Amino acid sequence: MQHQLLLPSRFKTIGWFILVPATIAGIILSITGFEADWLNTTVFAFFNDEVFGKKQYFSFIHTNITNTFIAVLFIIGAMLVSFSKEKNEDEFIANIRLSSLLWAVLVSYILLLLAFIFVYGMAFFNVMIYNMFTVLIIFITRFNYLMYKNAKTATDEK
Repeated sequence: MQHQLLLPSRFKTIGWFILVPATIAGIILSITGFEADWLNTTVFAFFNDEVFGKKQYFSFIHTNITNTFIAVLFIIGAMLVSFSKEKNEDEFIANIRLSSLLWAVLVSYILLLLAFIFVYGMAFFNVMIYNMFTVLIIFITRFNYLMYKNAKTATDEK
């Protein structure tokens, strides 16, 4: 069997503990626009272009990092869930993993193509932000659905 770049299975549990709260926080953030005051800080930016301000390169800026904090937690959690081995990782599961990843990329780009055709203005900007997360979301959903379906089928056959 070919060596895969997967994390040990214990990281999947850690990933779920990060992913679920980050998802809830992200949904709340997208609905309410809430920004935590305690996340106002100075950060280093490669590039900053404010709407009515000047362009800054390689500088320190003062900003609220609520969006960044939640997005980073979501991505870390989703990657831990996505790229951790199953307890009994075999070629069949590797095949399900590959199939799910290909399916996720295909569906994500079909949705992006539809957005390019039918969504305009600031709504398109929001679609682009959400699109950053769709491959991981679709992969996790599809992979876990196929694993559940496979486990149910195996149980029914016994």
